[in-house]
Amino acid sequence: MNKRKEVTIYDLANKLHISVATVSRALQNDRVVSKKTRKKISDLAEELGYRSNHFARNLRQQQTNTIGVIVPKLNSNFITSVLAGIEKVTTEAGYDLIIAHSSESHEKEVANANNFFHKRVDGLIASLSLDTTDLDHFKPFVNKGIPVLFFDRVEQDGNNTVVIIDNTKCGYVATQHLIEQGCKRIAHITSSLKRNVYSQRYKGYRDALFDNGIPFDESNLIVNDLSEQAGVDSAMEIMRMKPLPDGIFIVNDFVAAVCMRTLKEHGISIPDDIAIVGFNNDAIGKLIEPPLTTINYPGIDMGEIAARNMINHLKGISNIHTTNTIIVRSELIVRKSSLKKGNGHPQF
Repeated sequence: MNKRKEVTIYDLANKLHISVATVSRALQNDRVVSKKTRKKISDLAEELGYRSNHFARNLRQQQTNTIGVIVPKLNSNFITSVLAGIEKVTTEAGYDLIIAHSSESHEKEVANANNFFHKRVDGLIASLSLDTTDLDHFKPFVNKGIPVLFFDRVEQDGNNTVVIIDNTKCGYVATQHLIEQGCKRIAHITSSLKRNVYSQRYKGYRDALFDNGIPFDESNLIVNDLSEQAGVDSAMEIMRMKPLPDGIFIVNDFVAAVCMRTLKEHGISIPDDIAIVGFNNDAIGKLIEPPLTTINYPGIDMGEIAARNMINHLKGISNIHTTNTIIVRSELIVRKSSLKKGNGHPQF
């Protein structure tokens, strides 16, 4: 079946025996063209199925009204909520989004960035993959004056505008909570310590141990990816530890849920044997038994803040380069998974 030919403003002009310039002005609702003529052109455009070529017009105006977003993965409640926050703000401002994911690959992230550069996005919002080691692929944007804003997984070298939470403080608060529940052998399950979010949460964990006179034991650190299998493998590794940890701080709620399920299947009681704190406040934390204590990481807020800063920069209202670091609020949500013998008051 042949693809139907796209209707152009030249077709409309020929049909109505008027100039192309008049049709163009009318379609932009220019009052230079009489109301009657504008209606005639509009009716014919609708009848013939004419679609305005926003892309070509925007290129002539040196803007595309699109913002690129690069995320490390899409199968994440946190990333989904960030994207919802970004989309809410950009839609209200009349911008379209193009979303790409790196699948935790530096190579794919580079390809995504190059693709967005050639698509002439007006701005770029990005969260880095686990194995990204340099930001050279973002330099073409900077050189062209195209704003780039990073969120969550970032490089904090003082040259980039980043939207983050205080990961070190969160790691400290999560570990301190376990210590206050009487835990003295606290394991930490995390991902690549090359990435800021995990290295900083690890630092918070170490700082809390130090401040409470608890020696750090390297064998209590488990570094894995954030897959379902990682949750199972981490639980099996926990069970091989002698003595068994009495608390675990896990940097991801999904991994925490899988780890908890595996431990329970092997007869370990939570929180009586092992108290557990997760991170992100994903929906799964309320559904598992016992409900998971976690750090609330408001993805929608982060997305809205990142998008609003980008839009305001593009509209000349503010300049993202004047603020290097924007910190989003976060807090501990206490549920039953960490409350040994009913200490404290759970929140739901």
